Amino acid sequence: MKNYALILTSLLALALLAPKTAEAGDAKPLFDGKTLDGWKNPFDWGEASVEDGVIALKANKKFFLVTEKKYKDFELEVEIMLPPEGKSNSGVMFRCHVEKNKVYGYQAECDPSDRAWTGGLYDEGRRKWLHPKDSERGKTKLAQARLGEWIKYRIVAKGDHLQIFINGKKTTDYRDDMDAEGYVALQHHGENGQVYKFRNIRITEFKD
Repeated sequence: MKNYALILTSLLALALLAPKTAEAGDAKPLFDGKTLDGWKNPFDWGEASVEDGVIALKANKKFFLVTEKKYKDFELEVEIMLPPEGKSNSGVMFRCHVEKNKVYGYQAECDPSDRAWTGGLYDEGRRKWLHPKDSERGKTKLAQARLGEWIKYRIVAKGDHLQIFINGKKTTDYRDDMDAEGYVALQHHGENGQVYKFRNIRITEFKD
């Protein structure tokens, strides 16, 4: 009995001394379905509007619609719809950096091409592909983005641990410590006449 009590006391002491893990707060919408409040376009080109409860991006040159607030550790959910036909490419930036006419940093890829790298991790404006590597082209497939259909993204960033899920499937599980905080951004790749749509954008921040 004494040994049992000693074990319980030791376990309790260890629990009290153990570092606290991040706890999730409440999920907050980043898009209210009606306005672009909380978002900005840092580029001299590109058009963002709200149409039928979704964010619609139009442009003839690559640009990004960016949140006004920075985020650190979080779970981010976004749905993307690529155009129903024609060449297209998009993505969700997170912990990214913003300058005049420039956005760079982590991006969860959205690409309908045959390589099936939707859900891959791309370092926009810097190191390019982190996962998969360029050397894996033609060898590794992640997920296939379908034209004209909603694609569900879930991005989890905790410290240097970055995870991306596409329609519930994990496509990226990567460690990188270059960026600990930054903005969220939605990409228009610059195909003239193409419209990219985004909805159900919400974030759950992790508390220390």
